[in-house]
Amino acid sequence: MSKLVLVRHGQSQWNLENRFSGWVDVPITEEGRREAHRAAQSLAGMRFDVAFTSALARAQQTLDIILADLKQEGIPIHRDAAINERHYGALQGLNKAETAERFGAAQVHIWRRSYDVAPPEGESLKDTAARALPFFRTKILPEVAAGRKVLVVAHGNSLRAIVMELDGLSKEQVMELNIATCRPIVYDLDAAGRPLRKTVV
Repeated sequence: MSKLVLVRHGQSQWNLENRFSGWVDVPITEEGRREAHRAAQSLAGMRFDVAFTSALARAQQTLDIILADLKQEGIPIHRDAAINERHYGALQGLNKAETAERFGAAQVHIWRRSYDVAPPEGESLKDTAARALPFFRTKILPEVAAGRKVLVVAHGNSLRAIVMELDGLSKEQVMELNIATCRPIVYDLDAAGRPLRKTVV
């Protein structure tokens, strides 16, 4: 049985400052490092064959900590912008509370959580899925099909797209989906990539 483990990066500096990060390459905080160590503890005893992460430092830093704690730094790591966070366009760098005051909390909620409504000059979850899912299907799932244990450390929205596909969620259901930082989602998958079991550890 193959395993696929999805992990959202630890708290970033702009998570701490309540800003839209998107593709801005901000590092994780000390709390983010602690979260990554806790994620590794929850995965103790699991051996990975290959890892995937985004082109952004906060995901790569989280992955490095997890693999170091598990003493698995030597496994192959694939880094690709296809699983970057969604691009928040004109909202990147803005404080989320101030943005809600300016545009209205309901509008900001739609920009953040909806499937196909993009923020100004940015990507919707649908847009993010359009780049993340082909990468997932052509690069990640073949590793799963080969019987390997796969670790993916990425971002809230690129992982929402993947979970939406794996869990068969509708556009309405995915609005309620939140991926917590450094709470590993462990899937047991069959050879065709269909989930047999899902556990959040």
